[in-house]
Amino acid sequence: MARVVLERLTKLFRGPNGEVIRAVDALSLAVEDKELMVLVGPSGCGKTTTLRLLAGLEEPSAGEIRLDGQIVNRQPPKERDVAMVFQNPALYPHLSVYENIAFGLQIRKAPKGEIARRVQEAAEILGLKDCLTRLPMELSGGQRQRAAVGRALVRRPRLFLFDEPLSNLDAPTRLRMRAELARLHAELGWTSIYVTHDQDEAMNLGGRIAVLREGALQQVAEPLKLYREPANIFVAGFFGSPPMNFFEGKLAQEGPGLAFEETPNSGTPLRFILNGTTAKRAGGHVGKKVVLGLRPDNIGDKSVGSLSLPVAAMLERLEFQGGDTYAHLVRGKRSFVARLAGPAAAPKQSFEVHFDLSQAHLFDSDTRARIA
Repeated sequence: MARVVLERLTKLFRGPNGEVIRAVDALSLAVEDKELMVLVGPSGCGKTTTLRLLAGLEEPSAGEIRLDGQIVNRQPPKERDVAMVFQNPALYPHLSVYENIAFGLQIRKAPKGEIARRVQEAAEILGLKDCLTRLPMELSGGQRQRAAVGRALVRRPRLFLFDEPLSNLDAPTRLRMRAELARLHAELGWTSIYVTHDQDEAMNLGGRIAVLREGALQQVAEPLKLYREPANIFVAGFFGSPPMNFFEGKLAQEGPGLAFEETPNSGTPLRFILNGTTAKRAGGHVGKKVVLGLRPDNIGDKSVGSLSLPVAAMLERLEFQGGDTYAHLVRGKRSFVARLAGPAAAPKQSFEVHFDLSQAHLFDSDTRARIA
């Protein structure tokens, strides 16, 4: 396995009109030995380009890629000892599962006995022992993806790269494969970089998660830290389903605390009193524009805690997610989402919810960075 360091890694492309496109923008990131790092972000944020740079399929415009301290920018793919699993399993349709898994070892002219032993070991780990004589067309989607993982696994590379390997699978198969990949990583200790746009996949797989936007790193942290302490509004809005609610306004001094005064939006503006740590951290922003963020789980139909504030709104619609019910509400022109504990009113009726201000986040309106 390997330790991976990206130092101000940059990749530029030319657009159709000659414009410069920064696919990866001065990305600095360290992936520790045996760590599973997830790269996550919206389409076009540079996730796959980063993997291709690591694999040697693209050449950096600037910056360095180091594997175990060695700069590999100019090394061809075959010399990097990196294995990549793609979104499409890309199995050879005329070869059996055994032959597909063994293919990489065969072209490297590994001894036949060694090939057989490694393929059997991989098949045992991946639950493919009964499928080795089948053709890819005779496999389920999950089995085909496992065969693609097996083809990478038998090579015993120092770095595994996964490019959205589960995105083409149906939901139940994705959940099973996600659990299998987590188990394999725990058992085998791969150094892995896993790309996805699915926040749930990222939260459940990654030891740490690196969030990208327009080629630039926004935050890298453990899953719960990303969720609880987002670095900026983008990260706060990207993680969470439904996403965090945002309210624009400004801060004013209110005795020992601070008052958040919502920007008028054709309804009665909200006004919150913030105390404790939140007020202390945001003290330097009195009189400035800020954005208050509150997750749907912290807005409910029941009073919670001493910092609970009742708010009247119009119920637009209800959304059911398994055992959870979410209310989509509107005040003036501003809409927000609350998580309900019990039965709700009918849509288009007035509805009272409670804001748990102890869980509020504050962001600088200009820089979009979190301040409290």
